[in-house]
Amino acid sequence: MSECNHNCSSCGVQGCSSRIEKLKNEKSKIKHCIAIVSGKGGVGKSFVTSLIASSLNKLGYKVGVLDGDITGPSILKAYGIHERAYGDKEGHIYPAITKSGIKMISSNMLVENESDPIIWRGGLITTLLGQFYKDVLWEELDYLLIDMPPGTSDVTLTTFQSIPLDGIIVVTSPQDLVSLIVEKAINMANTMNINILGLVENMSYVECPNCKEKIFLYGEGTTNKLVSSLGIELLAKLPINPLNAEKIDKGEVEDIKMNEIDKVVEKIILMEK
Repeated sequence: MSECNHNCSSCGVQGCSSRIEKLKNEKSKIKHCIAIVSGKGGVGKSFVTSLIASSLNKLGYKVGVLDGDITGPSILKAYGIHERAYGDKEGHIYPAITKSGIKMISSNMLVENESDPIIWRGGLITTLLGQFYKDVLWEELDYLLIDMPPGTSDVTLTTFQSIPLDGIIVVTSPQDLVSLIVEKAINMANTMNINILGLVENMSYVECPNCKEKIFLYGEGTTNKLVSSLGIELLAKLPINPLNAEKIDKGEVEDIKMNEIDKVVEKIILMEK
């Protein structure tokens, strides 16, 4: 597919983001929207989203997280949130608020039991995504982070088309197979003129607790080749740390301090300068 030139009269593509009106949240003031995407499942998008949200929050910014993985929500567990969503007669949906003040909404707040599946077709899923953006009472946010599902179909397409994104952070892990799928998501963003802020490689290595040697379990160099060939910036390489996994399982992701994520946060903040 060729890059969009915004000249709709010469274009045969239906459903293009240039043709669809962006959603608005009339009751909230959201300054910036950032989506965290991959194209591939299991690379740690929710983990990266959580780290970015917590880091921005600690810097004094007002942050919200929209769990866009409607049928596979997981981010609430990282924050220890188990409450149900509720609304009012005016149609507003109220987000959950974490212990440090981050606002969150997820489809898991709509089911009676956390393990209940959401067995919906694509149309219902994308409708709910839109409601999470325009009907949730986010009030005033500096940053709304959208934790995206894998793939390049319904939810990703709807997000790119209808939500006013300032940019995306792409997450990968260091395997050739993963890079192949992630490249599809990057090409999709380029085709739709979505600003790519940079790439994060998760699960890059394990650091020996004694000698501090970095052990590259999945090999090294795959992601470097990817960013070089596509001309995007590699913002961070995140290690595997069992202590972080333990904190996430306990709902204590806000207590994790990972210096490697700082450059990602700096890149996001620099957007408005």
